[in-house]
Amino acid sequence: MTSSTETGGATGTPDKDYNLIWYVEACLSNALRLESYIQDAERDKDTEVADLFRKAQADSRKGAEIGKGLLRARLNGG
Repeated sequence: MTSSTETGGATGTPDKDYNLIWYVEACLSNALRLESYIQDAERDKDTEVADLFRKAQADSRKGAEIGKGLLRARLNGG
């Protein structure tokens, strides 16, 4: 259930900025986790799965970069 009234009073950070911070952290955390999964797949010589995880990792990194750019612009007032 989502609230239509919370605007950052609880955290001191407006929801849209907090949500963006969370998104960037989640993307970066996912990229880091996928590194372990890639190594596991490579250890098992499963290139198909390793390639899938590499693609997912690249997508997570891309999402983090886009999110960081948006966050930077918004926090700088742009």
